[in-house]
Amino acid sequence: MALRRSTSKIPRYLPSILHRSLHSHATSFGFKQVHEEEKSKLVGNVFSNVASSYDLMNDMMSAGLHRLWKDRLVSKLNPFPGMKHLDVAGGTGDVAFRVLESINSVSNRALQEGLAGIEEETKIYICDINPNMLNVGKKRAIERGLGEDHSLQWVEGNAEALNFGDGSMDGYTIAFGIRNVTHIEKVLSEAYRVLKRGGRFLCLELSHVELPVFKQIYDYYSFSIIPAMGELVAGDRESYQYLVESIRRFPNQETFARMILDAGFQKVEYENLVGGVVAIHSGLKL
Repeated sequence: MALRRSTSKIPRYLPSILHRSLHSHATSFGFKQVHEEEKSKLVGNVFSNVASSYDLMNDMMSAGLHRLWKDRLVSKLNPFPGMKHLDVAGGTGDVAFRVLESINSVSNRALQEGLAGIEEETKIYICDINPNMLNVGKKRAIERGLGEDHSLQWVEGNAEALNFGDGSMDGYTIAFGIRNVTHIEKVLSEAYRVLKRGGRFLCLELSHVELPVFKQIYDYYSFSIIPAMGELVAGDRESYQYLVESIRRFPNQETFARMILDAGFQKVEYENLVGGVVAIHSGLKL
């Protein structure tokens, strides 16, 4: 598999200075500086515009690799029957469907081996602030024959102020969403709040490439090819220009790991995929 990865564990004693640049990013919209209230509206417009072509563009921009990255994310989650899981910014259902498939696979194996017992009902909550993205996910669920599956719960909500109880979730995932929020620290705080003790936080996000030659190629692809592709396929160059700019404004791997630690999580680590094009950050609430 053409995925090169490296994994780093983050010690708690790293200086907090690593994440001081966050606050200058809190009101950024791509490379522009905007008021906080304006940013949420602008980001909402972006995802309303790209909702119908979102998954197709993900396939094209990553040459299909985003599917492998999401598989890797879910494998780190270790889903289990009866779990209560929250997938944030997951409106199209891509991660939630994988979590459900993994749980169903575990349940089927248990049945075949005669190990099935009484278990709580599985609940996977797909939370997204954008109703258009949720509508795409609901449509995809129907196409997959999951329209009546009560394990999937579609919720319109804000990652910075979740409408879920304290300690109510076994797992929390967010894929390609956290760089679009206004206050990353609020999202992390909410993730910590809703997780049970022993619950795992996982974030899959486009990140920072450090190898100079690879970085030059990646920058050219990001700023020259992706916006043009967005214009050709989705008829929307500006939204994809924002998306590539938002990647560059997002904290690097070490800084983001420190922020996760500061939110209260322990055993924080991250795994770079494809030389840091994407990273999976993980933390436990203990």
